[in-house]
Amino acid sequence: MSCNIFVWGVALGAHAACRNFAGLFVVRFLLGACEGSITAGFMIITSMFYTRNEQTVRVGWWYSPTTAWFLTEEERVNAVKRIKGNQAGVENKKFKKDQMIEAFLDPKTWLFALFAALDNVPSSFLNQRQIIVSSFGFTPLQTTLLGCVDGVIEIVTIFVGVTIAAKIANSRAYIAALFFVPDLIGVFLVNFLPWTNKVGLLFAVWTTELGTTAFVLVLAWVSSVTAGHTKKVTVNAILLSSYCIGNSVGPLMWQAKYKPRFRYTLASNHIPWAIMGACYFTCMLLVLILRFILDKENKRRDRETRDTTYDDVYMLHTKEDGCTEKIRIEKGVDESSQAICDQ
Repeated sequence: MSCNIFVWGVALGAHAACRNFAGLFVVRFLLGACEGSITAGFMIITSMFYTRNEQTVRVGWWYSPTTAWFLTEEERVNAVKRIKGNQAGVENKKFKKDQMIEAFLDPKTWLFALFAALDNVPSSFLNQRQIIVSSFGFTPLQTTLLGCVDGVIEIVTIFVGVTIAAKIANSRAYIAALFFVPDLIGVFLVNFLPWTNKVGLLFAVWTTELGTTAFVLVLAWVSSVTAGHTKKVTVNAILLSSYCIGNSVGPLMWQAKYKPRFRYTLASNHIPWAIMGACYFTCMLLVLILRFILDKENKRRDRETRDTTYDDVYMLHTKEDGCTEKIRIEKGVDESSQAICDQ
């Protein structure tokens, strides 16, 4: 991932040397290719270090806990042992075909993918934001300065959302759905507030940006409910592909024939905003459906007879001093270890 980010930076700097569309297209293509793997990579690496409860608020750049140079041998073992309860694996370079097939056949995969696509269709609004806000009556300088508020809103709402989700057990779906309510209110207000009420319209636009928190919660949710490294990689690839499809389709709804919005006699002028509202509402339903499916699956598993086949399992770990440490892996019980010196 570090090499990917380096190439990303080079491609970004290469924009300054572009003199025509062909050159710009090439660097933009490379930029997109590099960016495409970042989110998926962060999701997978975060799941290597943190438990399901912690993944909601943990986002960052890490090495694999089994090889992290900044951890001692004992710390690496403990890093793996503390996420053992996830039963999702840490990292496995071997491709497992059965896990890939399982990912494709799992209904949750496609519900998450549909969510990612629909949630990012309205994201095209960000590309039109400068034009829309300036049409409210703000000067170019005012429009640029007001754009700074967008980032503040995202930072605050994401922090609040993930913190609440981490504090309240099994609440991610409900909180994600709740954050779509301001989006729907914002879309309604932009459609029906008087065009002369530029402050009200501006706040309505800002309100539509609160739904970003829902997407962040779902990203963490995907990692915590997907077990198996190959399956996790496959699901992430499908999710991010859908994310890209949504972002690609979104700009098509912003057409000149749909403006100006303030002519109420022309229903077609509301089409982009109606599409945004429909996407937000559908996404709200999708997260609730996903929660229903997962809750039903959890209850089914709770009713099953406990499998004791792997209750008494040991893992051998060779320490730097040449001794082999025998680590007992037992679900629900603190691990015990016994050092065996082979010298």
